Amino acid sequence: MPQRSGEEARLMAQRRIGLIGCGDVSVVHVEAIEAIDGLELVGVADVDPAARERAAAELSVPTFATAEELIEQLSPDAVHVTTPHDQHVGPSLAALERGVHVLQEKPLAHTLAEGERLVEALATTSAPRADGGAGAPKIAICFQNRYNRGSQELARLLASGELGAVRGAYASVVWTRTAEYYAAKPWRGRWETAGGGLLINQAIHTLDLVQWLLGPVERTEGLVSQKKFAGVVETEDTADLVLHHASGITTTFFATLTAPVARPVELEVETDHAYLEVRSGAAGGLTVRWKDGRVDTFSDRVATAGGRSYWGISHEELIRDFYAGLDAPEPFWIGPAEAMTSLRILKQAYRNSGVGN
Repeated sequence: MPQRSGEEARLMAQRRIGLIGCGDVSVVHVEAIEAIDGLELVGVADVDPAARERAAAELSVPTFATAEELIEQLSPDAVHVTTPHDQHVGPSLAALERGVHVLQEKPLAHTLAEGERLVEALATTSAPRADGGAGAPKIAICFQNRYNRGSQELARLLASGELGAVRGAYASVVWTRTAEYYAAKPWRGRWETAGGGLLINQAIHTLDLVQWLLGPVERTEGLVSQKKFAGVVETEDTADLVLHHASGITTTFFATLTAPVARPVELEVETDHAYLEVRSGAAGGLTVRWKDGRVDTFSDRVATAGGRSYWGISHEELIRDFYAGLDAPEPFWIGPAEAMTSLRILKQAYRNSGVGN
């Protein structure tokens, strides 16, 4: 992960930001924009008139029905795309084609074909940047859990060689949802709009961590199923998978939305010299149990923003890092091509199960 100095962040040029979509996670983006020096929210777009009315009242900025209207009238330096899954790629393409930087929520897209459109567009874009800088506009995909301290320390240890060879891993996402959760936002739980259920909406962050930390997944074995929400949604609420990595190791992966309460997300890695456990939540972080008896712990940073506390502080860390590096020549390290990896993993699980798009 690129490291930005405090001085780089302090000297960051003033950026004018547009927000596309007023869904739940947009709250976290707004809070990050307000918290980071040099960023100014200048407008919001949403297809829902009621959402635009709320945004105008709460944020005191102009509102628009489409991303294109916002971009044409305000000429922002960057936009944050926080729409439903099937509306991710369109606004991102519209921005890139006009030289506007993009920070887009996960998943990359609701289908592989849509994701590839964005990958190809970024590779061929020649639009001059809206902020007048050199090079093509940049895009980041929000896999913010890579910025959790536990994830970063695990990545560092794996790269150091101190752990010896990795022997295998286990990951779980055991959460809870209700029928009311799906009724509140009808795009959820539908193949056409969400592109899937549990795997693409909740467990995708953990799939991303597994492949980032332990290497490419060549084959996804296992199935998805409906254990609780059959008749409520079209998509899965449970997944039992084995992920086969290119290195030859496997990760046992279990996820479900059927629990009575949400458990911390778990990622455990067995190596020659230690057993490592990453946990999410208020007491989250990394525990390293060395086979010589030592135990090291690294606690995650605690969220101080007023948004959804279970998203933690790492959204802001990713957003801060993205803007601090906009003038650097290299693309952002979590871009569309990188985000395709987790999308391919979960889509193979859907194909295995004979479902999905």
